[in-house]
Amino acid sequence: MSGLAATFRDELRRIFANWPVFSVLVAAVAFYSVFYPQPYLNEALRDVAVVVVDQDQTVSSRDLSRRIDASPDVAVVSVLPDYPAAQRQVFARDASGIVVIPQGFERDLLSGRPSPVALYADASYFLIYQKVALAVSGVTRTLGAEVMAKRLVAQGTDVAVAAGVADPMPLTAIALFNPQGGYASYLLPAAFILILQQTLLIGVGLAGTLLRDGPPPPATPLARVLGKLLAYLALEAFVVPFCLVAVPYLYGIPRIGGLFPLLAYAVLFVLAVGALGLVVAGTFRTSYAVQLAMAAIGMPLFFLSGFSWPAEAMPTPILWLARLVPSTSAIDGLVQIGQMGASLADLRQPAFILFALAVGYGGIAVALESRRGQGSSLR
Repeated sequence: MSGLAATFRDELRRIFANWPVFSVLVAAVAFYSVFYPQPYLNEALRDVAVVVVDQDQTVSSRDLSRRIDASPDVAVVSVLPDYPAAQRQVFARDASGIVVIPQGFERDLLSGRPSPVALYADASYFLIYQKVALAVSGVTRTLGAEVMAKRLVAQGTDVAVAAGVADPMPLTAIALFNPQGGYASYLLPAAFILILQQTLLIGVGLAGTLLRDGPPPPATPLARVLGKLLAYLALEAFVVPFCLVAVPYLYGIPRIGGLFPLLAYAVLFVLAVGALGLVVAGTFRTSYAVQLAMAAIGMPLFFLSGFSWPAEAMPTPILWLARLVPSTSAIDGLVQIGQMGASLADLRQPAFILFALAVGYGGIAVALESRRGQGSSLR
């Protein structure tokens, strides 16, 4: 026990005395947590510029144009009489879509014939394309239902019956767990976990290489590994609440889960990542090798996490590989607790995976520490 306590104190002292290690474990987390969310603060894309080509020039065509402009997702920047002029605006990047209202639009509506409206949208940026397509299709469907209902009322149909015939299955969409429907509320909770993992891996790896100055403390390999893990856990006891609680609150990201389940689950995450970091530190001999390796695997870890590349779409071998990365189960659990209000009892499987990773990587770290101790004694 004395060896464990000595290792704990020694590791904390060396972390605070070594600026490269401290800057990664603390300063980098603070920097990324505060500045990474900045591009996503607008949450949702609004008022995408589109051009309307009104070839009909009637009351109905102008009404459709006004309705499209009134929708929250798109904004009509100009109404032009011909398609080539609208095409030039799209090529100049002054607009992202063209709505063509054909000649005879009002006549076809009044006569009960289909009156197609053409949409040309820039699909090189899928988020913009989705907003334009959904907004224009929603407006045209609504206008079509109103025209049908008015025609039925004019023929003597009851107003309620006419509305039911025109729109027999009205849909009310409610965004659960993300009421703003925003990109930040979806992305940032998972991104914060990846930031914590990457900085902790690099920091522990640097600590194991930069601070490898002399023989290990007089303790068993198990006590040395546990002491180091406790030191990192003590440090993350301040970093994790800042990153997962304070910063989301600062940026207005919805959080309905309890604080205790969140922090209790985060303990498993920190232990698993810390143990993996000790394995990294025991594998590489220099700090440069640690930095290069962590930089190389940063993007693969991002895709394996399961929120940019859905786990359901992963091949089974890749899915098993992803489970070996602590952030995969951590994102499953911490997002469900924070954004969906899940309890610890609901997360038995990902919690068990994190526990198994902590034990497994911890065992490898003990073996590497034991080999290091044997090397030191031989010298």
